[in-house]
Amino acid sequence: MGGNMQQMMRQAQEAQKQIEKIKAELAETSVEASSGGGMVTVELSGNYELINMRIKPEAVDPDDVEMLEDLIIAATNEALNQVTALRTEKLPL
Repeated sequence: MGGNMQQMMRQAQEAQKQIEKIKAELAETSVEASSGGGMVTVELSGNYELINMRIKPEAVDPDDVEMLEDLIIAATNEALNQVTALRTEKLPL
């Protein structure tokens, strides 16, 4: 029985190493999403970190700040959904 337990521990350690490798790969991966026909673009890492945000000048209307806020929210939510899908695919836990 002791040999079986050692084998299970080795398998668990290998699985943990594989998970750590995948997490490192995800940290190096990025996704990009945009809204408003490309007026706002957001880039997130595979670890949900905001890497970059681009806002075209024509998206900035001092009389309609709410529209810009909505575009930022929409692009960010799409990027978050993409990262979640990517992580689910790579780390199906």
